[in-house]
Amino acid sequence: MGSRTVMLRPTESETYWTDDFQVTGDDIEYLFNLFLDTETPLSLRDLTVKLIESRLVQEQNRIERQIQQGDIFQPKNSYAVGQHVVFSALDFHVGEVIGKRTGNNPDYGDFEVIKVKFDDGVIREFASDLATAHVLNIDDENPLLSSQDPNTILRQHGRAIAKKLKTRFGEEDDLVYLGGRWFLKSLLADVEIGHLHLAEAVLFTLNGGPLTTEGIYEQIKEVWKDGNVNPRLRIFSLDYALQRDSRFDEVGPAGQVLWFLHEMEPEAVKKVPLPLQYEPIPYSNAHITDEMYETILDIDDELSPIEFEDENEDEDEVEITLTYPYRRTGTLPLTARLQHLFPTAFETTRIKTTLVDEQTGEEIPGWVVREQGYVYGLEEFYRKYQIPIGAYVTVRRHEDPSKLIIDFRNRRPRTENIRLARPEGNLLKFENHKRSIGAEYDDLMIFGIEDLAGLDVLWQRYRQTPIAEIMRRLIPELVRLSPQQSVHLKTLYSAVNLLRRCPPSPIFATLVENPDFAHVAGPYWRMA
Repeated sequence: MGSRTVMLRPTESETYWTDDFQVTGDDIEYLFNLFLDTETPLSLRDLTVKLIESRLVQEQNRIERQIQQGDIFQPKNSYAVGQHVVFSALDFHVGEVIGKRTGNNPDYGDFEVIKVKFDDGVIREFASDLATAHVLNIDDENPLLSSQDPNTILRQHGRAIAKKLKTRFGEEDDLVYLGGRWFLKSLLADVEIGHLHLAEAVLFTLNGGPLTTEGIYEQIKEVWKDGNVNPRLRIFSLDYALQRDSRFDEVGPAGQVLWFLHEMEPEAVKKVPLPLQYEPIPYSNAHITDEMYETILDIDDELSPIEFEDENEDEDEVEITLTYPYRRTGTLPLTARLQHLFPTAFETTRIKTTLVDEQTGEEIPGWVVREQGYVYGLEEFYRKYQIPIGAYVTVRRHEDPSKLIIDFRNRRPRTENIRLARPEGNLLKFENHKRSIGAEYDDLMIFGIEDLAGLDVLWQRYRQTPIAEIMRRLIPELVRLSPQQSVHLKTLYSAVNLLRRCPPSPIFATLVENPDFAHVAGPYWRMA
């Protein structure tokens, strides 16, 4: 047999760290003291490692105390009545030998059987003076050293432990979480209003930012009075103070903390542009046909309540069809398939990012407005390439996770016959006109717009108009251009969004519910 002791410690079982594991009050006290001793904010990973190490040390200390109360039981040894014995296979419980008898098993030769009474009153028998090899026999002089590696436990069970620790931390009023790190509020360094005024001035000189907390601290550290405070704690405390001051926005992508002056952010970032504002329209999903549902999937409107499979997270490229509200505002919709490509952080509402023009490599300042579901910063990109409504725009991953590549299906410009939307009084008229187009597009969704000011007036006028009324005015005009005297679902969706922001579902449900509209065939409809 080898010399390794079979300890069978609780911490060596999988269930100890998974099903059975709970964060105790002693664990919290230990971690709080760790914050106090180090004066350093720690990540959840670091705290999980420290907790694992603490549990292993506690167990080792407990075992050492148990072993001091007697001899470690080994079947090869002889034991006398009254002797105290420690059983490693029974979580190192201690028992007293209260009797002995001769064993009777020809397979093991001559041996003794000892009767042992434990502290809880349980009496058990064990073989001793055993000549045959046994796994509980040990040869090394110090069987107390643990062979468990905290990093191995972290790799195997760290996620489960960290999840429970994070939940427990959420119940503690004195803990604060910032930028992926935790610390005690009561131990934060003092940040005075003067420090925040200086931080505002620093960001103002940078046209609002963005700048890391460390960068701000380097500019103002000379005025800090408590010179003995750990600089890392000062930076964390400054983070906390900036977060609680409405003048500052944390705009860093995932894994970064960057600050920007809220007042100097683009107006379209601070407030949702009018063409993107949607006032929910009640409708019944029961009226959405299978064919309509497939069209909704194809359109991939970010307001559509559709969950895509997790496998989409592996996509490095997503293509969308540009509709009028986004073309008008220089934005992209943060669709269900597109969201995972953007380097967003869950704690951040607005994220400063960089959009890279695939055609030229030019870097474009951009913003991800996560909660409102759009990406801002592409107005000049659309204008530069004369990208039409209905064009295919592609978003790709960049090797730098804080950046994204923006592209479109570029081609040599050629003259095409497209639908031109023309404001006329209170109506929106449509005509077929020839235009030079240098981008691939969805023929069902393309529209040309020449009178943006006139369309803006109609947008204000129609923003409160019932969706059925808008459709009654648009469908006859669209049908007039069609040889089939009907309008496709995607064309109607794109046209409605020229006058009022609306996802496809309320439009399609209205077609079915309202007797003013008649189904022709497939995805085509007309007035009844």
